[in-house]
Formats: sequence, C-alpha cells, structure tokens
Amino acid sequence: MSPGTGSSWQVLMSGAWSWPWVSSRIRQAPALTELTLCGEEDRQAERSRVCWQVLQASRRKGSGEGSAISLLTFWTPPTTAQPTIETVPLLAAEGSDVLLLAHNVTKNPLGYAWYRGERVDNTQLIGSCRVATNLTTKGPAHSGSETLYPNGTLLIQSVTQEDTGSYTLLVTKDDLQTERQTGHLHVHPVLPTPVITSNNSNPWEHKDTVVLTCGPETQNTSYTWWISNQSLPKSTRLELSEDKRTLKVVTVTRKEKGPYVCETRNPVSISHSDPFTLDVLWRENARALRVGAITGIVIGVLLVLTLLAVLGCFIFLHRGNWPPASTSGRGPSGSSVSQASLPDARPPAPIYQELLHPDTDVYCNISHKADVGP
Repeated sequence: MSPGTGSSWQVLMSGAWSWPWVSSRIRQAPALTELTLCGEEDRQAERSRVCWQVLQASRRKGSGEGSAISLLTFWTPPTTAQPTIETVPLLAAEGSDVLLLAHNVTKNPLGYAWYRGERVDNTQLIGSCRVATNLTTKGPAHSGSETLYPNGTLLIQSVTQEDTGSYTLLVTKDDLQTERQTGHLHVHPVLPTPVITSNNSNPWEHKDTVVLTCGPETQNTSYTWWISNQSLPKSTRLELSEDKRTLKVVTVTRKEKGPYVCETRNPVSISHSDPFTLDVLWRENARALRVGAITGIVIGVLLVLTLLAVLGCFIFLHRGNWPPASTSGRGPSGSSVSQASLPDARPPAPIYQELLHPDTDVYCNISHKADVGP
C-alpha cells in the first residue's frame, strides 16, 4: 500500500488514545476500521487543523476487546504564512535611518497602511499606499520623516527617542480581506562623554572617604570603572552603588589616588571619561606644604622691604634737585606787594605821536615800555 502525495506514515502500537487536543470518535469495523481524527492546535495565535485517517486496521484473533493499529497516516493542510515585521537595524541609534520591512505579505495586494501603536486607528495613521497606482497618502500621524514603499516597507529617517514604540501594518488583499502585523522599534541614545565628579578632591590618607560619581545619568546604560588602566580590584574599601554609577573609596590611601576612568555603554554606543586623579594628602606631604608656605611668606616680606629701601634711597638722592616751595605774597601771583618797594614811577609816555609834518605820511609810534595806568 502506497501513501498519497503529501502524506506521512507512522507506525503506532495499540494503546489508549490520550492526546489532549484530539476530539473525535473512533469508529471500528470488524474487518476494516477507518478512522478520522480531527483536532485543533494553537501555535502563537495561529490555529491549524490536523486530520488523521487510518488506512487499514485489523483485529487480532483472540485479542478480546483490544485492537491493534498497524498503520497510520496523517496529513496537515497547508497554512498561509502571516506577515512579519523586521526592524533594520535591530538596534537603532538616535539620528540613524530605520527600515520596517514587511515579510510574508500577500501577493498582489490592493494596498498597505501603517499606523502608530498596536491598533488600527485612523487618528494614528502614518500613511497608506495603493499598489496599483503607487499613490501614497499621508495620515495625521505622519511627522515628515516617514516614507512608504510599494512593497509595504516603512522608512523612518533620523529617528529620535520619541519614535520608540509599536507600528502596525495593515494589508488589504484583492478580495478586500485584511491582515495585519505589529512591529516594535526601540531607539537608543548616543551616549555623551561622561564626567567624573568627587565630593573631595584633596582627601587625607587613612582618614577621608571619597565618593566618585559618573555622570550624566542615562537610561538603559551600564557603568564600568577603571583605576590605573585596570579593572577595579577586589577590596572592602571600594564600594559600588547598585547601578554602578557611584564609586565609594573608604579611608582612601595613596594607592587609590588613580587615575580613575568611567566607561558608559548602551546597545549602540560606548564612551569613556577623561582620567581623574585624587590629590591624596599625608603627613610628609603636609609638612612639605607648610614649609613651602612659610618660605613663600618670608620671600614676600623680603621683597616688600627691598622695595621700600629702594624707594627711600631714591627720595633722599633727589631731594636737593626739587624747586623751592612758593611763598605767599611773592612771585608773579602775589597780590600784596606795596607800591613803596617798587622803583620810582616814570611819567607816562605818549602812546601816539601827532603828525610832525603835514606833507608826510601818517605814522604812529608805539612805545612797548610805556606803563599803563590803572
């Protein structure tokens, strides 16, 4: 006996029929038993009907109530593949272009439509495309960065974190039936350069506790610390916060002065901070600082004294070259000089002389030494 096309053969031994998803009745005949088992199976919301048919069965003599099935075939009707949405790239970085590719779409559909969210809502329509005319219509949810293609693909350019969410594709077939599928897009930010801050940049050795923080804080970001270009050693004095963004150094020593580097990482980018070094103070260092401070003060005092001495010498050497101070009532500006101390006053000379000869030209003689009366 040969099986039909597309069927499979399976030999089963007699026993109890205990498949939980089978709902049928076994009809047995003395000579030939023909059995049809029909069941339904749920696989990811896709229901497929499975039918089995027993081609031949025989009853053993003296077997009593038991029956043996020597040959069993089963046939699964072909099912139509449902559309799927693929995000390319799978990990989208902010500012990049993303494609939502439609797979297993019905051949020769009437049109496509893309919606924001998981529901078919006209207020969330991004756009629709009629395949026959390649006519695209923008919807209320179109932001200006989306493009629809005749094969059902949606392009989103320069994505931002606001584009994160679900997108639903609605396909209208030539028989006016529709099928839809939802895809998801998650946009990750490109991380900025982190910065390390400290609550105490000049701690005392074996005394102070330092708290280093890596910022800024961003979502879906992992933090890693490095000290002297190595990962953090296991130490009871090095404590990380739960999100590993904060590092506490308990009773810091010179060995933990650094430099420290903070690394931030998310699915699309990695960034490192600039090295950060602690200026750990200890006794010898403090004594050296005190000596340096005293030396600086002494040098400053000596410089001031030297400047004062040079200024005093300058004043002493140039004292005799200065002009005498003016006395009140003397000099050109004095107004209290008596007339008796002045030389005898001469009679005033005429300023203009008369014409001496009538037949000569007119001239005047100005005396520059003439006194002008009050």
